[in-house]
Amino acid sequence: MQPRRIDLATLGLFLSGALAAGQDVTAQVVTKRVLTLDGAKTVVAAAEDFARSKGAGGAIAVVDDGGNLLLLHRLDGTFAMGSSISIGKARTAAMFKKPTSFFEELVVQKGRVSMTALPDFTPLKGGVPIMVSGEIVGAVGVSGAMSADQDEEMASAAAKAVEGGLAPKAVTHIQKDTVSAAFQKNAPLLETSEFKVHASHRDGPGMAEIHEQDTDIFYVLAGSATLVTGGKLVDGKASAPAEQRGARIEGGDTQRLVPGDVLVVPAGTPHWFQAVSGPFDYYVVKTTR
Repeated sequence: MQPRRIDLATLGLFLSGALAAGQDVTAQVVTKRVLTLDGAKTVVAAAEDFARSKGAGGAIAVVDDGGNLLLLHRLDGTFAMGSSISIGKARTAAMFKKPTSFFEELVVQKGRVSMTALPDFTPLKGGVPIMVSGEIVGAVGVSGAMSADQDEEMASAAAKAVEGGLAPKAVTHIQKDTVSAAFQKNAPLLETSEFKVHASHRDGPGMAEIHEQDTDIFYVLAGSATLVTGGKLVDGKASAPAEQRGARIEGGDTQRLVPGDVLVVPAGTPHWFQAVSGPFDYYVVKTTR
């Protein structure tokens, strides 16, 4: 029998396979941080808070580190094309691992116009990478704020919401003079993407309402009122996004509210201050579902 011959190529494949089999699996794969949908929601919420504080609009796009879209949110009043532009900014920041303002400067100030021929490339201010512990996990793009600079400011503020996500949130202290003034004006005390606190004042009955997305938690401070909940809203009309108002409620349950009472009205429940013995002061905490 002739001895079997093994050529050098076959021997090389055999040896490389044997060496690979003997290696620790950790040498063949890596562990990395991944931006989740909850993380993307945190980014969008921070951008929305920034926009609200500036009275601005904006379309906000969040992508993962591969440029894949995780979440898109367009604020009321923002032009429709803002959505596509924000996605382009986010993808550019993620794929090139740099803020898009860097590329805008290259194109506008240094004449690198040939870069605009790259596919899915949006060299406009407003795209910012999201970094956690020195690792880029995604990016956020904003379009449609009051200016290109504000697009970038909003995106930067949004990215930092995840970058500093492990840090405790700031404590809000509203002093009594501010609270008293808010009751006189029937004005909000605090509004965030997670909840709102209103200082509410009534001297008489009001219109019936439905808040489709907000659960209202009432805490009565002074005066008394009769509140009707449930039933059917009569002559209801949209008064704001996800809100309706009407003349009254047919049917429903009657609640008598006095100082110290707490009442929770779930989202979507009609409610109506049918009678008020004023001045009627109460806090309203609104949580969005």
